[in-house]
Amino acid sequence: MILPQRPFALIRHGQTEANRDGFIAGRTEAQLTESGRRAARALAGKAFGRPIMLFTSPQARARDTALLAFPSLSAYVVDDLRERDWGIYEGRPIAELPPRTSTPEGGEAWEAMLARLAAAICQCMALAGSNLPVIVAHSGAIRAARALTGQDAMGPSAPNTTPLLYTPASGQWREQPLLAEGTVS
Repeated sequence: MILPQRPFALIRHGQTEANRDGFIAGRTEAQLTESGRRAARALAGKAFGRPIMLFTSPQARARDTALLAFPSLSAYVVDDLRERDWGIYEGRPIAELPPRTSTPEGGEAWEAMLARLAAAICQCMALAGSNLPVIVAHSGAIRAARALTGQDAMGPSAPNTTPLLYTPASGQWREQPLLAEGTVS
């Protein structure tokens, strides 16, 4: 699926106990750590340089991050923004993670995750109208966005609570961390 040629932002949820301890959470609920809550609160008041509409995964770690980061906004919960189902690997050490393009036993195929998240991002764009869609989700959603925008989807995970702005330009996409006051790096 091809994404509409318009900007959107993704934010990976705050640090969780699973992130901190090096375990695969996937669809399993994982609570934010105190550090994750602090980092989410630090996003409050972040300027995106334009009006935004907030979207979040239904999983608690993303919803909690959205609530802490944007306390004055209502977030639209989009079910298909949920993290990838890692099947038998849920709860295991991250070192045991199979290749991302494989289909884990009892889990979700890479291609199925890409299609699901492409549709979810398109849904957010459509609902946002002229506002910038700001999506609080998971590492898998950011990997999908990278794949869908021609970026390296297999590199390191995006850092927690760092807003990433995706901007189309001349048929190509750029991923840029959003810094203070709505500037990009």
